[in-house]
Amino acid sequence: MSHPVDLTIIDVNRLIEPVLDEMGFELVDTEYLSEHGKWILRIYVDRQGGVTLDDCVHVSREIGDLIDVKDIFQNQYVLEVSSPGLNRPLKKEKDFLKAIGKKVKVKMDNPVLERRNFTGYLKAFQDGMLYVEISNKLVSLPLQNVKKANLVFEFRK
Repeated sequence: MSHPVDLTIIDVNRLIEPVLDEMGFELVDTEYLSEHGKWILRIYVDRQGGVTLDDCVHVSREIGDLIDVKDIFQNQYVLEVSSPGLNRPLKKEKDFLKAIGKKVKVKMDNPVLERRNFTGYLKAFQDGMLYVEISNKLVSLPLQNVKKANLVFEFRK
């Protein structure tokens, strides 16, 4: 059964994704959480070439009014628009496809090979399976059991 907050995020995503697409941005992630006694709606956007502070302000103005008009939230909240950063979360199939060849960190709901946490290079993604190379061994991780996944930024020397 879905949690009410999850349903609220789905409503927000459905509302703002077409607007972001039209503006040339990709919706990466949405969080709605309580921090220090106040509710925060945090929206992560990205686009080719990255996201500037001015982009975040522009997106915030465009989608903030839209969300308020639809009256989705019962609580007052603070809207934050941000770029996903270097350790970008991987949520959708297209995120995993773009991440092939890159270092990833994956946390599983259920243990695989008696582990829940995996860090290695994503070698392939097909038929709902992530194939991650860890210590020269290929580990198969079912996407349906991924709790959280993100890129791991590697500093080049």
